[in-house]
Amino acid sequence: MEFDDVILGRRSIRGYLERPVPRALIEEVLALAVRAPSSMNTQPWHFHVITGEPLDRIRRGNTERIMAGEPDSREFRRGQPFAGIHRERQVGVAKQLFAAMSIAREDRDARHDWVLRGFRQFDAPVCVIVTYDRELADSDDTAFDCGAVTTALVNAAWSRGLGCVINSQGIMQSPVVREHVGIPDDQVIMKAVALGWPDPDFPANAVVPERKSVVEAARFVGFAD
Repeated sequence: MEFDDVILGRRSIRGYLERPVPRALIEEVLALAVRAPSSMNTQPWHFHVITGEPLDRIRRGNTERIMAGEPDSREFRRGQPFAGIHRERQVGVAKQLFAAMSIAREDRDARHDWVLRGFRQFDAPVCVIVTYDRELADSDDTAFDCGAVTTALVNAAWSRGLGCVINSQGIMQSPVVREHVGIPDDQVIMKAVALGWPDPDFPANAVVPERKSVVEAARFVGFAD
């Protein structure tokens, strides 16, 4: 794909085909992703790529603990709940997704099942857990750098015909992830990325949230025009 086609065409994929993704292709995607810039070349990121039975165990562990009322144990900073325009955007994309999936507001079972899909990594054939070196945990640059490499990852995947959705539900129960993936204690679990072949018949995959315009997002200072 041309670069513009990747950037303008990519969207979050929440429904996947039951089709394995070759390891060689994932390695190719990661080789592109790690070209992302990082603060003073620290490259704080690590990728734990999971499929098959280990991923199924994580899905089960996540959903069982959530259903049992276990509290959220994510390891990265969450901040305060969204408010104002940020909350409006969050609610806006949720409305788009529920409309695409024909989930009515009063259909509590369907809404609950949709939430559980997130804890199951959207039933994707592959999950990539992004971690960073704990010794850099106090640096805001580290979170920025991991965001950059994750963006590069999803764009590289899209350029190869793969779809992704970056999410936190998949690492909501971090002890489950650590147990079944064997993540070292000197790494902090930051995000999960569901990855696989997009299902063209899954309605939510067609959802494209509205984006801020350049006029809304940018200020130009010192330009003659």
